[in-house]
Amino acid sequence: MNRTTLSAFLLALLSAVLLGAPAEAQATRTWVSGVGNDANPCSRTAPCKTFAGAISKTAAGGEIDALDPGGFGAVTITKSLTIDGGAGQVASVLVSGTAGIVVSGAGIVVTLRNLGLQGIGTGTTGINILNAARVSVQNCDIQGFITSGIAFASSAAGSKLTVTDTGIHNNTGTGISMAPAASGAFGLVALDNVRISQNGTGVSVSNNVKATATRAIIANNTGAGATVSTTTALAVLDLDASSVSNNSGNGLTLSLTGGHPIVRLSNTSVWANVGNSMAIPVGGNVFSYGTNRINDNGTDTLPDGSSALH
Repeated sequence: MNRTTLSAFLLALLSAVLLGAPAEAQATRTWVSGVGNDANPCSRTAPCKTFAGAISKTAAGGEIDALDPGGFGAVTITKSLTIDGGAGQVASVLVSGTAGIVVSGAGIVVTLRNLGLQGIGTGTTGINILNAARVSVQNCDIQGFITSGIAFASSAAGSKLTVTDTGIHNNTGTGISMAPAASGAFGLVALDNVRISQNGTGVSVSNNVKATATRAIIANNTGAGATVSTTTALAVLDLDASSVSNNSGNGLTLSLTGGHPIVRLSNTSVWANVGNSMAIPVGGNVFSYGTNRINDNGTDTLPDGSSALH
């Protein structure tokens, strides 16, 4: 092979390699660290600095993990993803004047685990769910926000939110607000072992939501413990093995300009609220399974089947 032919061959081979090389692949697992750098590939040995820096390098359905304590910044999630802050909630999201985590992607499935979210009194919403198929919040601590600790406002009919083993406290707005933008299939919310305290209103349920709270403590909020309100549709809150106590407003407030708000109680205590144990307008219903305890409220209004202890 002469020199000219060899050069042409090498040039063709190089061109084929360059044209055929894929773009840098996204990893299924990436890492962040308090001493990381977003210019890194977000590997375990070269982690990124922020969740926002890591998310572009993480494949859909993948996971971002925290290696060590740090404040990893606000992030908008638009694809299926898990963010895990590690044992002990070493990873935090500290924001001022904005939301901490925004979830907005058609059909996506998101898990947020072991995270601390802090709005320092000016952050708007801790976790703002605008569009998703399913969102799971596990073992998180959310405080210091002025609008909501968690806002479930998904535009997708039939969206699901699950919150477990989580504290939502010291928010001047609502602890958990459930008011999906979609009509059609109900938004479904499940709360288990959630502590909602020292917020404005504890829990707010609006049109087109069916929410269940088990082992929930809703206490010491400056407004009502829970509100269920409707304008055109049905809204349901089921409380089981829970406590609604020491709230400065009513324990439970139902309101409507249309539609039908419903609360169902089982094995639940409504104690020592400054207002009524429950405010039930015409068109609203509170159903009881006869296993509840209602006592020492401003006025002890009882649903059928409940027992008052004095």
